[in-house]
Amino acid sequence: MSEHCCSVATPQAQAARAHLCPGCDRRGRAVSLVTVQAQVAISLQAIAAPLYWFCATRDCPVVYFAADAPAITRDQIRERVFQKEPLDDVLVCYCFRYPVGLLQQSDPDQRAAILAEIVAGTQHGRCACTIRNPQGSCCLGNVRGLLAGREPRDLVNTAEVR
Repeated sequence: MSEHCCSVATPQAQAARAHLCPGCDRRGRAVSLVTVQAQVAISLQAIAAPLYWFCATRDCPVVYFAADAPAITRDQIRERVFQKEPLDDVLVCYCFRYPVGLLQQSDPDQRAAILAEIVAGTQHGRCACTIRNPQGSCCLGNVRGLLAGREPRDLVNTAEVR
């Protein structure tokens, strides 16, 4: 059946689009409500949905979105988002405060020490990735990628395009 101006989206069609960012139409990753509440620099009264998605697309201004709530953009977030602004001074590890540039400019011994510190911190429960990292999950994949010499833009693991 072709779509036309009077077609009504089925619940299945609406559910299928719920995980697509309204800013770039790419698939987002589910994040906890606690993550969104901790990251926004706006009134929590504006947080209107129980489930939000994280958009990792670099050129998209949307950071969080939900099916029935306004999108939350970069300028409404407390921290600069690594996936959106992979610059030297932007954090890649939010719990232990490591910026992109430091990881990229470190020698092999320093890199090993940084990774060991982050791993030890997470193993000892000293991380709070769910609330401190805008992506709502551990940064180790991003950190390991940077330490292996990959460019930040290559680490933005935006899920597949619809």
